[in-house]
Amino acid sequence: MAASSLVFPMLAMVLLTFGAAVVLFRARVRSVREGLVPMSYFRVFHGGAEPEYLAKPTRHFGNLFEQPTLFYAACLAAMAVSAGGWVPVALAWIYVATRAAHSAVHLGGNRVRHRFRLYLASWLALLTLWVYVAVVAALQGLAQ
Repeated sequence: MAASSLVFPMLAMVLLTFGAAVVLFRARVRSVREGLVPMSYFRVFHGGAEPEYLAKPTRHFGNLFEQPTLFYAACLAAMAVSAGGWVPVALAWIYVATRAAHSAVHLGGNRVRHRFRLYLASWLALLTLWVYVAVVAALQGLAQ
C-alpha cells in the first residue's frame, strides 16, 4: 500500500472537522434566536454566558485543531519518508475512527469516562504512528 493512501484518512479527519463546524454554526444560530446570547457576544466571545449546547461544540471544534495537527503532520511525514504499507494506513484509520467516536460522545451524551477512553485510544494510535514513521526514517538513514 502506497504512503499516498494516507490522504484518505486525512480527508476523513477534514470532513469530521467540517461536520463539527456545522454543528457549532447551528448551535450559535440557535443561541441567538433563543435570545440566550446576543449577536455581539461573537465579536470577542465575551459578554454573556454560553448555554451548554453552545459550549460543547465550541470546545469540541477547538479541540479538532489541537491533537489532530500532530496526526496531519505524522501522515505527511510518513509520505515524505515513503513509510507505506498497511501499518501506517491502519493506524491512521484507527486514529480517525477513535476521533469520530470521541466526537459522537462529546457532542452527544458527553459521558466523560467514555470520552476519555476514546481520547486516550486516539493518542495511543497517534503515538504508535509517529514511532513507526520515526523507525522507518531511522532505518532508511542507516541503509544509506
